[in-house]
Amino acid sequence: MWTVRAVERRIGALPRVVLDVSLAAGLTLVALLLGHERPPEGWQPLDTRGYALTVVANMVLVGRRRAPLAVFLAVCGLWLVHILRGYWPVIDSAAMMLAAYTVAASRPPRVAGLCALAGWAMWMISGASNGRSDMLTVSAQAVVVPLALWWFGSSARRLGERNRQLSAVTRQLRREQAENARRAVAEERVRIARELHDVVAHHMSVISVQAGLAHYVFTTDVGTAREALGTISAVSGEALEELRRLLAVLRVGPEGVGESAGDGPYQPTPGLDRLEETAERVRAAGVDVRLEITGERRALPPGPDLCAYRVVQEALTNVIKHARPARATVRVDFEAHRLTVRITDDGRNGGTPPPGKRPDPAIPDRSSGHGLIGMRERARIYGGTLAAGPRGEGGFEVRLTLPL
Repeated sequence: MWTVRAVERRIGALPRVVLDVSLAAGLTLVALLLGHERPPEGWQPLDTRGYALTVVANMVLVGRRRAPLAVFLAVCGLWLVHILRGYWPVIDSAAMMLAAYTVAASRPPRVAGLCALAGWAMWMISGASNGRSDMLTVSAQAVVVPLALWWFGSSARRLGERNRQLSAVTRQLRREQAENARRAVAEERVRIARELHDVVAHHMSVISVQAGLAHYVFTTDVGTAREALGTISAVSGEALEELRRLLAVLRVGPEGVGESAGDGPYQPTPGLDRLEETAERVRAAGVDVRLEITGERRALPPGPDLCAYRVVQEALTNVIKHARPARATVRVDFEAHRLTVRITDDGRNGGTPPPGKRPDPAIPDRSSGHGLIGMRERARIYGGTLAAGPRGEGGFEVRLTLPL
C-alpha cells in the first residue's frame, strides 16, 4: 500500500540528477501548456522563438544544484529577453522563483539577498513593460515573492547545516562509543587473563611440589612416586587447558566486570564456595538474597568455578546498582554433565517497562552494558552459554550453563 512516507523514501532513493531533470521537465511542460493558452491583453502569444526560449529557460534548471548562482543569472537573462519580446512573463516566472530559492538554500544570506533584489527588479520590469498592468499589485508581488523565496530558502539552508552538524556529532559519538567499548574490552581482557594466570600458577605449584615428592621417594616408595607422577599428569593437562583459554582471552577481549573489594593479587582464587560470603555482603547492602543449591555438590575445576562465581557476583552487583529494593534468588544446580546457575530478582528494569508504560529514564537499563557482555564472554571461554533479560512476571534473570 502506497503511503506518503513510502513515496518520500522512494523519491529520496533516486539520484539527484534524475530528480533535477524530472523537475525541470515538469516545469517546462507546465510553462508550454501555459504559453499555449491565450495571453492576457497587452501580451504577445508564443511563437516558435517564444517556445524555444521557454524550453531553454526552464531546462537550464537541471544544473541548479551544481551552479545555483550561474543558473539564476541565466534564467533571469532569458526571462528578461522573454519580457522584452512582449511574451507573457508569468510563463517563465516559476523558473526564476525556483532558481532564486535554490540560491537562498545553498549560498550565504548576502548573496541570496542580492538575488532577491534582482528578482524584485525583474518583477518590476515585467509590470512596467505593459501599460495595462496594475503597478500597485505588481509592486506588492515584487516585494512579497522574492522575500518569501529568500526566507524559505534560508530556512532550508540553516536546517541543512544543522543536520550536517548533527550527523558529524553522531559520527563522533559513535567513534567515542566504539573506542570506549574497545578500552573496556582491553581492561576486561587483562582482568580475566590475570585470573587465569593465577589458576595456571596454582597448577604449576602443584606440579612442582608433586615432582619434588616423586624425586624424593622415587627409590624408597615406588607407589607414592607413581601416584605423584599421576597427579602431575592430570594437573599438567588442566594447566595446558587453562593456558589455551588464556590465549583465547588475549585474542578476543570481553567487556568489563567489576572486581569486588578484597580480590587482591595475593587472595585465593574465588569460587562457588564463597557464595554465602558474597550473599552476606549483598544483604548488608539492602538486598535480600536466598541461596539454593541442588544436586550432588562437588569440586569444580578452578576455571569454571571462578566463572560461575563471577557471574553470580556481577548479577548481584547489578541488583544492588539498579533494582533496590529487591529480593534475589541464586539457584545452583549440579547436574551430571553440566552446571546451571540462575540468578533472579523482583526489582525494576529500566529497559522493559510494564505494558502500556514508557521507560523511566531515571531507571538504568540492565539489558545492556559491559557487565553482561563480560559475563557472556566468560561463559563462552568455558564452552557455556549465558542468557539475561527481564522476566514476564517482573524483575530480571541471568542464567549460566556450563558443561562439566
